[in-house]
Formats: sequence, C-alpha cells, structure tokens
Amino acid sequence: MESLSLIKPYFYRRRRLIIFGIACLVCVDILQLWIPRIVKQAVDDLAFMRADPVRLGRYAIEIMAIALAMAGLRFIWRRLLIGTSRIVEEGLRKRLFCHIQTLSASYFETTRAGDLMARATNDINNIRMAAGMGIVAMTDAVFLGSAAVCFMAAINLRLTLLSMLPMPLIVLITRIFGKKMHRLYTGVQARFSDITETARESLAGIRVVKAYGLEADRTARLSILSEKYITENLRLVNITGSFFPLMVFFTNVSLAIVLYFGGRLTITKNITPGDFVAFISYLSLLTWPMMAIGWVTNLIQRGMASLDRINAVMETRPDITDEKDAVCLKSVSGGINLDKVNFSFNPDGPLVLDDINLSVPAGKVLGIAGPQGAGKTTLLNLITRRYDVNSGSISLDGNDIRSILLSNLRQSVVHVPQEPFLFSGTIRENIAFGMTKDENHIIAAAKSAALYDDIMGFDRGLDTLVGERGVALSGGQKQRVVIARALIKDAPVFLFDDPIGQVDTRTAAGIIETIRKLAGKKTVLIASHRISALRISDSIIVLENGRLTEYGTHAELAGGDGYYSRINALQELETSGVDDK
Repeated sequence: MESLSLIKPYFYRRRRLIIFGIACLVCVDILQLWIPRIVKQAVDDLAFMRADPVRLGRYAIEIMAIALAMAGLRFIWRRLLIGTSRIVEEGLRKRLFCHIQTLSASYFETTRAGDLMARATNDINNIRMAAGMGIVAMTDAVFLGSAAVCFMAAINLRLTLLSMLPMPLIVLITRIFGKKMHRLYTGVQARFSDITETARESLAGIRVVKAYGLEADRTARLSILSEKYITENLRLVNITGSFFPLMVFFTNVSLAIVLYFGGRLTITKNITPGDFVAFISYLSLLTWPMMAIGWVTNLIQRGMASLDRINAVMETRPDITDEKDAVCLKSVSGGINLDKVNFSFNPDGPLVLDDINLSVPAGKVLGIAGPQGAGKTTLLNLITRRYDVNSGSISLDGNDIRSILLSNLRQSVVHVPQEPFLFSGTIRENIAFGMTKDENHIIAAAKSAALYDDIMGFDRGLDTLVGERGVALSGGQKQRVVIARALIKDAPVFLFDDPIGQVDTRTAAGIIETIRKLAGKKTVLIASHRISALRISDSIIVLENGRLTEYGTHAELAGGDGYYSRINALQELETSGVDDK
C-alpha cells in the first residue's frame, strides 16, 4: 500500500475533475438503468393490447434521447478519467527518470539498464491502465451493480435473492485468484526486464556480435529468456484463463435461475411480462459489473505489481547527496588538495587509494602516471564526487567538496572520461551538449580539440549524425568530440583521463598543445599511460597499488630509477624505433 503514495498526488490535484468524471459515469449508468424501464412499459403495452404508434414512437424517441445523452456523457468521463491516467503515466515516468539520474554510480554498477527500461515502459503502462480503466471498472462494479440489484429487487425481491446466490462464490474466487495474480505478474515483469536488457545489450554491442559471429549465440540467449517469459505468462494465463470463465459461468447460472423461477412467476402473473423482460435486462446489466470485478482485479493486481517495482526504484536513495549546510561557491580558482585520502569500493575490500596526500595549486597542471589498476581513474572520480572517500578529505579552494553543492561542484569541474560516450544526434549537439553556444564557440572548441578538419571533411559538417553512441565516428574522433565538449564548458578545473589514448601521434600532439594552453588559466589533472601527455605538467605523481610512490617534474622522475623512469625509457625506445623506420 506504500506504493500508492506515488500516484496519490496526481489524483489529489485533479480530484475535482475526477469527481466530475465519475459523476458523468454514474449518470451514464443511471441512464442505462432507465432504458429497461422504458422497454418494460413497451412490452406491457404490447402484452395488454394498449400499444399504439404514438406510444411506441414516444418510447423510441426516449431511448434515442437517452442514447444521445449517454454518448455525450461518455465522452466527458473518458476525457477526464482516461485523461487522468495519461497524466499519471507522464508524471510518473518523468519522476522515475529524474530520480534515476540522481542515483549514485554504485547503483548503476549493480542494476541493468534493461530492467530500468522495462520499468519505465511496461510497468508504467500497467499503472496507467489500472489508474484509468481500473477506476471506470470499479465504479461500474460498485454503482451499476448495486443499482441494478435495487431495480431488480423493486420488481421482485425473492427472485433477486435467488439470482444473487452465486455472488458469495464470486467474492471468494476473486480473493483467492487476486493474490496469485499479483505474485505471477511480478514474475512476468521480471522476465520482461531480462528480455529487454538482453536485447538492449545485443543491439548496443552489435558490432562486437558481428565481429565474433555470435548472432546465433545472442539469438539463443534471447530465445531462452523468451521461453522463460512465455512459461511465466502461461502460468498467469492458467489463473486468468480460469478466473474469467468462472465469472461468466456464475453469471449464466444467475440467468438460468431467473429464467426458471422468473418464468414461473410470469406464468402465475406474480410479475408482468414487461417486468420479466426488464428483470432479464437488469441481470444483463449486472453481467458487466460481475465481469468488471474480474477485470478490475486483473488490472489492479497488474498495476500494483508494477507500482511496487517502480516504488522499489523510487525508494532507493543515492549514496552521494548534498549535505544540509552545503554551500554554493560564487567563484572558483581551482586549487585542489587531498589530505590522507583512503578509498575502497567495498567496506571489506582492499584499498584502491591508500593515504594519498596531494596539493595542486590553482592554474597548475598535474600529471598522473601509473600501471593499470593503480587508481588513476578512481582519483579523478573522487574529485567529482562520483564516489566519496572512506576517510580523509578532498578540498576545492580550501572547501571540503562534501560541503559544496553537487551541482556547483560539477559545474566547476569538467571530466573527460577514458571511454568517450556520444549521444545519438549531430556532432554540433554532442559538442554543445545542452549548453547554449553559438556557432563560433562550437567551431573554436572543435579546432582546439584538433577535430575541425575532420568535421569539414564530412558532407554535413557539424550537422553530421554520429549514430547511436557515435558509431559513425572513429575512436579518435569520438575522443576529440568529448574533449571539444569539455572545452566549450570553460570550467576552472579540467580532469583528463587518458585524453590521447585513442588517437594517432599527430592528433595527440594537437590535443596536448590544447591542454598546454590551459596551463596558468585552468587547473588541469591528466591521467595517462603515455609520457608524451604528461611532459607538459608542472608536476607529476606516480600511483602504484593505490599508493603515491613518486612525485616531481618530468625531468626529475625521468632521471630517477622508479616506475616513471622505466616507462619513459621504454616509450622513448618505441618512438625512436618508429622514427628509424
């Protein structure tokens, strides 16, 4: 029931419109109930030879007028009630998407994108159906059913009681089947998430799939999941397939009772032929509420199962949040300080960074070297608070970054990741990335990232579509688009994670020159395996096994006997070998 709090605000805001919509629905039900009264009068007039063309014409006109009024009222209640369900759908999807974006990096490391996609589509659609047609079916089941019983009782109470004999069984069956349906719907949605994730993953990595000729393998994986989904659905169908026929069966049992006992009452003249016809008409109207009990149970159980799945995401709280007294820095010069920083991804796991002490004055360039897995990328991620330190502190201009508003911190720090990510769209859109920048700014950023000549080589220039995740560009071009995106932001702190790892030597020289020009104006941290990217640094650190093992300038470290000296010698040897060729 806690999950219902997700949709309560939408119903509360539209409560007047919902009440009016339900009132229109009730009016339609009342008009439906009045039609058998007119039919009763017409049948009695015919049975007792009182009918004439004028009377029959009046009855026909009355039914036509009622039908017209019902049509208008139906439009209104559908517009208001079904419209409300669409607003619930839109609002819930937006809230879910916004909330997901607030969650920490650790959440996405353990949660599949396909599962989130299934919740944002299929689950929310189930909630919409329950919120819209569920209200309609529930109203009809309660009001139309109760009113039809009252009209039937007005004709003959004993016959009404006899026709209601199957009702307790319907209530019992609904209760038993409802619990099973809720559990099975949850399983079905979980299997749907598995299918969505497998399809998403296979399509996102289609080039790898094709390169390894694994189309059949991926198809087999999807087939296995589809079979599991079908199995879960068939188990559900066994329940719903039994539930609805039982509803129809008990409705027909009621009809059989009425035909037998009501027919006898008509023969003995305890009720008129018109009463008998009207009673059957009311029983027919009662059929829909009885069916609606089953349908609304189906809708609500499906909707509640989906609402629980959405609520499970909404109740997840981010690990990284703003502190209560977090401040917004009006100006940032870019000085960074790390004091006794320790970090591990798991509380019981090994330290990824161990007792790191480091100071980077504003406007200086720091190079970060070290073997793979040494903690270079993690150190950069800590500065943007993608993760929080286990102990120690990181400061920006003397302010602990945990005391700065996250939005303010991340506006002040630009992070160029090791793996470039592009969004579907044009090169222009990927460079500007939601920031309002004119053509000159975009071109300047592209030139600084050594990308402009490549762009001009495309037929559509900046308006070239990059495809999903940038598949239309080479790895080096994607890297430079991401660098141009960073340069256009113009923040006081730049973090580059292996910025030349996917480009050739000539392009790398251009990117390094661009980073060099930032020196003195921006605080720059560069993590790279290539010494050529670190030479421009004012100072360089070496991380090994999470510890800071070397510190100094390029000349100092190259002349030493540590890791940096060995890697520098190897890369100089490789470069000289290439030059000799």
